[in-house]
Amino acid sequence: MTTMPIPSTPSPTLSHREREGEERPVTLIYRVVTLTIKRLTRILCQVNDAQLTRVPDRGPLIVVINHINFLEAPVMYTHLQPRPVTALAKAETWDNPALRLLADLWGAIPLNRGEVDVAALRQALAALEAGYILIMAPEGTRSGHGRLQRGHPGVAFLALHSSAPLLPVVYHGGELFWRNLTHLRRTDFHIVVGQPFYLDAGGVKVTRQVRQQMADEIMYQKAALLPPAYRGVYSDLAMATETYLRFLPGAESNLRHA
Repeated sequence: MTTMPIPSTPSPTLSHREREGEERPVTLIYRVVTLTIKRLTRILCQVNDAQLTRVPDRGPLIVVINHINFLEAPVMYTHLQPRPVTALAKAETWDNPALRLLADLWGAIPLNRGEVDVAALRQALAALEAGYILIMAPEGTRSGHGRLQRGHPGVAFLALHSSAPLLPVVYHGGELFWRNLTHLRRTDFHIVVGQPFYLDAGGVKVTRQVRQQMADEIMYQKAALLPPAYRGVYSDLAMATETYLRFLPGAESNLRHA
């Protein structure tokens, strides 16, 4: 398998304790801010989070989500606690003082979009090695309307280099948040958790085209969890392939239940 090498030096954003698999120390301000934001999301939204009990309680994991608006970040992060969680966030987030404080508090990883950000990839791999959940949105950009957009191949790169399992977690309903807010209505936020799987190149040379196919296969697994109106460019599930997907024992393709 041929992939782009990246430096193996541990991420400077992770402490020695974290690199040894221990969780990031939880401070009082962390607890207060995280709990406050979680309660606020539950006031503004009717969060249907029952399926989050299917998320493994330990070990490295790449949670692949859909990207609609700002809402999924605070909802998903706070509702995956107490697992140690991190996520890739656009570097522009740190231009906003308030968002910078929150991103730093939650240990988000700044990502320079439009380039191969080696530093961000190294930090993400270090977090997975330390047993974190890494939240990724392969679409890269918010849709606003809730329909899936084309996934980018970066998720395949991290999955192959880390050998971490991927877990598709999607949501719908959040695209109506602003409309509901103007009418003083709570927003239904439905979370659906799928079956986990690994990526396996099967010995082929991993070109950009192969990584894109891997990303598309991941996206089809997510699409299968969504109502048809939200599947977007992955609406035709008959076009889905599973060439590079390997499901865990006891798990099966999410396409079988679509």
